[in-house]
Amino acid sequence: MSIVYGVTMAISVMMLIGYISLIRKKDKWLFAVFIAVTVVNIGYFMLSLSKSVEFALISNKIAYFGQVFLPMFMLLTIFNLCGIKYNNVLPISLGIIGVLIFALVCTTGYLPWYYKEVSLGYADGASKLIKVYGPAHITYLIYLVLYFVTMIGAIVYVAVKKKLIPKQTILMASVVFGNIAVWFMEQMLDINFEFLSVSYLLSELVLLGVYWMVQDLEKTFIHKRIAMGENVTSDEKITILLTRLPRGESLTQREKEILVALLENKKRREIAEQLNISENTVKTHTAHIYDKLSISGKEELNALTSSNSVKQE
Repeated sequence: MSIVYGVTMAISVMMLIGYISLIRKKDKWLFAVFIAVTVVNIGYFMLSLSKSVEFALISNKIAYFGQVFLPMFMLLTIFNLCGIKYNNVLPISLGIIGVLIFALVCTTGYLPWYYKEVSLGYADGASKLIKVYGPAHITYLIYLVLYFVTMIGAIVYVAVKKKLIPKQTILMASVVFGNIAVWFMEQMLDINFEFLSVSYLLSELVLLGVYWMVQDLEKTFIHKRIAMGENVTSDEKITILLTRLPRGESLTQREKEILVALLENKKRREIAEQLNISENTVKTHTAHIYDKLSISGKEELNALTSSNSVKQE
């Protein structure tokens, strides 16, 4: 069983590396989902190799660190994919709640709140924690249920409003209900394997697939608007330009800021003043942008998002 956990961990690490390397336009919350799943599977693997209760508790807390924040990252990813707007206060508030829940988990081994008792057991060649739940454990269960309910509510909302095509809505629903089903199965049955480790990997792939579909639809929509001669925002133009980057290449945050200014036809001095950097720095970043896009200058940059260019494609 330790080998299975090891393979699962290796797959999650490779998927994280692949996301970093191959996805040009990254969604920060989907990126966080990949990180959290990797942390969870590292914890599971370490736990399966544990030879002492102390090491098992450390491993369990590492897995919990990923599990506590994963629902938050999944919810915000779903919000982004569904086009649901939210205030910046929301992720901060959810993050604080997550920290408090994780702090409660960390009382294990010191106070009988989350687990009353723990001991080390073995099953199918892997170590596992034998736990007697404490009175505060219900807090984590409520925490998860509230996230699941909110995710379902978001998916129902976009289904009613028809913000996404049915296929995308069904795929997101499968992620939520699939994890709910696996979670309930593990709660009700005495199973020696953490099937959530596999469920999380599948969730990553499905969310990534939905993200790609949403991006493709967005690019198609922007292309149509440009072809019809309609005005598009700088951010929409950047969406088109990013598709022209070689695989594995991306723009830094500073380069994106300067690219927005260039698309707004601002001069080098104006960009320098706006970003509080020197004109030479702007010049250097601009050269890097042109090099990455394989263009020679500003005229060619504007041409890439012109109606003539889009019609030719």
